[in-house]
Amino acid sequence: MLICLTANHRNASFDLLEKLSVGTADVAKRLVAESDFVQGAVVLATCNRFEAYLDIDEPLTAGVSLAVEQAAEEFGGAAGTDVGELRDSLTVLCGDTVADHLFSVSSGLESVVVGEDEIAGQVKRALSTARIEGTTSSDLERLFQRAAHTSRGVKTKTGLGGAGRSLARLALDLAESRVTEWARTRVLLVGTGQYARVTLSNLRDRGVTDIRVYSPSGRAVAFAAKQELEPVAAEGYLEAVATADVVITCSTAETVVLDAGHLAAAAALPGALERRLVIDLGLPRNVDPSVSGLHGTELLDLETISLHAPLDELNAESDARALVDQAAAEYRAGKAEAAVTPAVVSLRAHLFDLLDAEIERSRGRAGAFGGSPTATLSGAEAAAQTERALRHLVGVILHSPSVRARELARDGRADEVFAAVETLFGLGSEAAQRSALQTALESSLAESSDAGPIDLDDYRRAGA
Repeated sequence: MLICLTANHRNASFDLLEKLSVGTADVAKRLVAESDFVQGAVVLATCNRFEAYLDIDEPLTAGVSLAVEQAAEEFGGAAGTDVGELRDSLTVLCGDTVADHLFSVSSGLESVVVGEDEIAGQVKRALSTARIEGTTSSDLERLFQRAAHTSRGVKTKTGLGGAGRSLARLALDLAESRVTEWARTRVLLVGTGQYARVTLSNLRDRGVTDIRVYSPSGRAVAFAAKQELEPVAAEGYLEAVATADVVITCSTAETVVLDAGHLAAAAALPGALERRLVIDLGLPRNVDPSVSGLHGTELLDLETISLHAPLDELNAESDARALVDQAAAEYRAGKAEAAVTPAVVSLRAHLFDLLDAEIERSRGRAGAFGGSPTATLSGAEAAAQTERALRHLVGVILHSPSVRARELARDGRADEVFAAVETLFGLGSEAAQRSALQTALESSLAESSDAGPIDLDDYRRAGA
């Protein structure tokens, strides 16, 4: 069973999300290695959500409850936050609702800025990390791959794809009232990752040309050369802050890169500007919140941005929502159809076992397939034809029940299929899980699906 533990901008504070994004990187690996219930885990941490997708090897309520409790304690302990606070902020999703939620998340329909561009890449990277750490599972792989397919469909088939929506764009929209003329604005960009590239693109769309870049990790020179910007060395950081009208931070550093001390020192330098706008897009925070109390400094952080998101950004287009709903419904139908495969495989195995036994018994009877054990070549050919005909007959017999079983499963009636197979043939769950036969039998099912009716005259001529 798949479950999702989600804390996001709708049910958790940004302080809690910040803590979860910093200290929980190794928890998924530990859960899979040590838990009696968790078979797989993928963790998605973005600027406005923290989610753990878990594959639980226990369908019972008690097992799910224990897994949720263990996960909450592990994540809370790693993040250094109160476990009770974390429990209160977590929403737990189970079963089919997990797919509904992830498809919606990956398509940007649950973001602060509906339809944001970055989330699909973040979901993809979460799965890649789980693969590297060895924490994914086959069910999680299918779920996340289907989510990626859905988000691509939303991007290409709906109005969300061309909107270029992002937190960076929304932040700059909100900054419009503080900036007199973007073309004359001097900007210092702190960070060189994905958000920095998105922010840079949005700045250039507004006509900003005076942009310098600083990297706490020392990547400014390479980033600046590629983007045709002016890099800022570590020793020139305070001077760059002092002469910037707008400072935008979007670094992945786990410690603040701008605090009241930096701004006080920058303000004391010759030629320092009296007023500046600081936009913090980092999670964890890149800017100490105390800077908002300094004279001449205005801070616009993620929490403020989310509170001021315009209403039209918070409503997804109906066609995008419909596409996500359709994909989720198809995913559920596919899972239901796959659920009856063991029953179908078991039925096929049972009938072919009976056929093989009958063929072997017949071979041992003198004259059954063309005479004595020293049969002529024509007798051997007749025996081979008869065997092929019998196998073909079983395939034809099984074709309609196999198709019907899948149709019933897609209609939510999988239990009826299992009950029928067990009642009619006495095949329970043990027989349904004969893994050694499954690959061969599925191949046989594919071969027999197009089989036509047997010509009885040909069948009799074969020696029956």
